[in-house]
Amino acid sequence: MIDAAAAPEARGGGKHLVPPGPLRPLETALKAVNACLLVLGMAALVVAACILTYSVFSRYFLKAATDWQDETAVFCIVGAVFLSGAHVQSLRGHIGISALASILPARADRIRRLVVDFMTLAFCAFFAWKSWTLWHEAWAENYTTASTLAAPLWIPYGLMAVGMTLLVLQIALQCACQLSARTGFR
Repeated sequence: MIDAAAAPEARGGGKHLVPPGPLRPLETALKAVNACLLVLGMAALVVAACILTYSVFSRYFLKAATDWQDETAVFCIVGAVFLSGAHVQSLRGHIGISALASILPARADRIRRLVVDFMTLAFCAFFAWKSWTLWHEAWAENYTTASTLAAPLWIPYGLMAVGMTLLVLQIALQCACQLSARTGFR
């Protein structure tokens, strides 16, 4: 059962865990970067919507070719999605599956969340590493899209790599907060 309203992690994970002293500057920096990227992501979605609307209008009424519009809109959407991932994670705004959370004792549920966070961290770290390798390959080999626009592929791969790296930092910070709360380290 998926229930975003009932899952504690969907509402911000319950109380906010304060990071241990050495990690507080990282939390502050991530909050600032996430706030800026959130605004850029919103702008990118508006730009993508305008581009796609123009594309439909120009194809239907003006019978004009629209090679550049689709790729540009996709690049904007890729940027918005990946660059806002760390912000969504900081709020624990993803959809949580609450079937286990509702039947497990509180201690077991905290352990479950920590294990899931570490598994997510491992997956996202691999994804970030792979994104950086794709970005480097596209940059070094000057890969472009197959359309007449021939947009450089390092752009979406770079957006993906930066977004996934920020997501990894956010999840690592949250794991450190959970561990420090368990051990009492401040």
